[in-house]
Parts: sequence; C-alpha cells; structure tokens
Amino acid sequence: MGSFSPLDWFQSRSRQPYCRTALSESPSLESAVKEVAESLSRYERADLALVFASTDYASDLPRLLPLLRERIGARYWIGSVGGGVIGTDVNGEASELEQKPALSVSLLHLPGSVLQPFCLDTDSLPDLDGSSMLWQDWVGVNPSLNRSMVLFVDPTSASINDLISGLDYAYPNTSIIGGIASPHNASHGSLLFDQGVKNGAVGFAIGGDWTFEAVVAQGCKPIGPVFAIEQVQRNVLLELSHDNHRDSPVACLQSVLAELSEEDRDLVRHSLFLGIERRDLVIGGEGFPMAQAAFLVRNLIGVDPTNGAVAVAERMRVGQNVQFQLREESSSRREADQLLRASIENFDEPPIFGLLMACLGRGSGLYGVKNGDVDIARNVINRLPISGFFCNGEIGPLGGATHVHGYTACWGLLRYVPSDPKKKIN
Repeated sequence: MGSFSPLDWFQSRSRQPYCRTALSESPSLESAVKEVAESLSRYERADLALVFASTDYASDLPRLLPLLRERIGARYWIGSVGGGVIGTDVNGEASELEQKPALSVSLLHLPGSVLQPFCLDTDSLPDLDGSSMLWQDWVGVNPSLNRSMVLFVDPTSASINDLISGLDYAYPNTSIIGGIASPHNASHGSLLFDQGVKNGAVGFAIGGDWTFEAVVAQGCKPIGPVFAIEQVQRNVLLELSHDNHRDSPVACLQSVLAELSEEDRDLVRHSLFLGIERRDLVIGGEGFPMAQAAFLVRNLIGVDPTNGAVAVAERMRVGQNVQFQLREESSSRREADQLLRASIENFDEPPIFGLLMACLGRGSGLYGVKNGDVDIARNVINRLPISGFFCNGEIGPLGGATHVHGYTACWGLLRYVPSDPKKKIN
C-alpha cells in the first residue's frame, strides 16, 4: 500500500491523488474479497478500481465484482483474469503470484483526470478503410480528452490484431497498453467491467492531467548482423542479404551460429526468435524527419529444409531488415532495467503506480526466481505500487504502432503530467 501522510487531512481530500493496493492469496473467493476489502474499504470513493484475479477463481468470477462493490467505493471497475496475478499487499510488498489463487485490487484517485471507460463487442468491428470517426463512435472515447489507453481483450475474441490496428487508426496520438486475458474452462468471459464479466474487450482512456507512460521490454538480445529481406511470401522468408551476399535464411542462421559461444548455442535450441524492424518517423533536431528503428520480436514457427526457407509468426515485406534474437535471463534483466531507468530521466517525480502485463513465459520460468520483473522495477523506482497480471499476449507500442507481443513485459507508469506546466495539485 502506498504511504499516507496525516497532513493530507488538513488539505482538501478531494484534491489529493492516491493509489491504494491490496492483495490476497486465499483459495476462497469470499475470503480473498474480505481480506482485500478490509485493507481498502476505509478509503474515500476512488475514481478507478483495477481488479486482477487468477483463473483459479474462474467458476466464481461473476460474483467477484458484486462482492467487491458491496465493500469498496469506486466509480469505475475494470480488470481481467490472468494465469498469474501481480499485486502489492497492505504492507507495500509487491509480488508476482504464478499458478496459484490470487486477487489484486488497486484504487486510484486522480484529481484532474478524465477517465473514459469502454466495453466492446469484438464480433463485428468497424471498417479499417472507413472514417476514423466510425471507430471513435464505436469505442465511445473522445480523442481530444485521451492521452493514453489501457486495453484488456478476451482470448476468445476474433480479429485482435484488427482491433488494435483500428484503435491506432482512431487514436493516432494515444499510447495503448494492455494484455490478452488467460483462457479458462468456465462458460463465461475473462474480463471484468462495471458489475459483471464480459467477453470482447474492455478498457479505459485516461486524459486530463494524467497519463500512462508505456515501457515495453521484450527480453531478447540480438545475435549476428542485420539482414535485409530480398524475397518473402507473406510470413515465409525465402532469401536474405548482408554485405552484398545473398543466401537462404537457414544458411544465414548457420553463419550466425558459427560465431556464438557454446552457452548461446545451447540457448538457440529453445530460445531463438527473429526481430523484424519497425521504423517510426520523428522530427529531428534540425526539423527534418528521422527514422527511429526498433525490432519487433516474433517466433520462428517452421523451416523448409529443401530450400532453407523460414516461417515467422508475422507478415513481412521485401526491404525490411531482420535480426536473429536470443531470449535469456541476463539480457532480459538488463533491458528491463535500462528501459525503466530511461523512462524516469526526464521527470522530476517518479510515477505513482505501475501497471504490469507480463507474458506467462516470464516470471520464475525466465528468471529462475520469483518476482523478477517486479524486483527490477523496484530497484529503479523504490516502493512503487504495482499490479497487473500474466497474459496470453501483451499489448504495447513499438516503432510507432501498437502490437501484440510475446515473452514481453509491458509497463504502464502512471504519471501526473499537467497540460499546463504551471499547474500543481495542492
């Protein structure tokens, strides 16, 4: 739980932002709700409650929000089911609880914020070739009041990539973060909204004086040179080039493997991926557009030994650059630490809350110990309240567009960034 100062009582309480968190590991839903509510019910009505529950509670999920709302006051209720839960308990200890019952609730009171919740039926999407206003009307979020967006998607939803592309199209200046909920065997959905359980997608836009800063840590290190794509059919690489030499993707990979250490060659057996370059045009120091490159990491899904072709879990085009990648613990720690440190360099104050959507393949399976990503963040931002869940796919921006990632930690760092720099919260 975040710290509380008695001096707050001598000021207008409605103007004091706060983040209050609670976490329970009780195997009983009723007991978990009771434990969480005892920690949070004494606080004034919050603007937003974020709720994350493990799939262990799936059969009782329709009862969760009604039980919480009886005891805790919040204007909006939004959340998701996860294969694991991330939360911060009443003593301020943050934990990643994997493959066990857990309930995490965070209350946010954000004076000066504009919150716009939404619940979407994803069975029928607006036309991507139509007007962006059709998407804005469908979502119900005013783009002029929107700085960032949090999105949770049910794993049974169709056309998830089209949904994300449509949101990018409708809200081009908005940073979108989120995750795909974990599947379960119950007959209802995996998303939490208002008073019930939903399918499709739910989320909220936040604007005014508050925003979620996105930090996307993919957890891989590049190996070998950057190759250019010379021939490709949809998602199948046929020919790559480097230094005016062309060859099949398999032959290029073999040349990379020959230069690796024995330790890295062992990792290749189960931790090899491909990074596909994405470029984002930004305005440089002289006022001219500059391309910033980032590599979107994707799975390798097949090899054709007859021609050395490689199938990748992403469509590509001739002219794009690619680079092979290895996923391993030390590079994942280093990348997450560097990205989080870079995120706080330009701000006088740290974020008041961290929302974490982490891949089911991270956690103790990647780091060998529990609380890997949480501990990295807290080494950078001491005592940061954190909540979130382990996803079936993480959603976050890279190279100027929003993508569904794998093996990734997508952070949303909640910051007070007033539109008027002179504005302060009393």
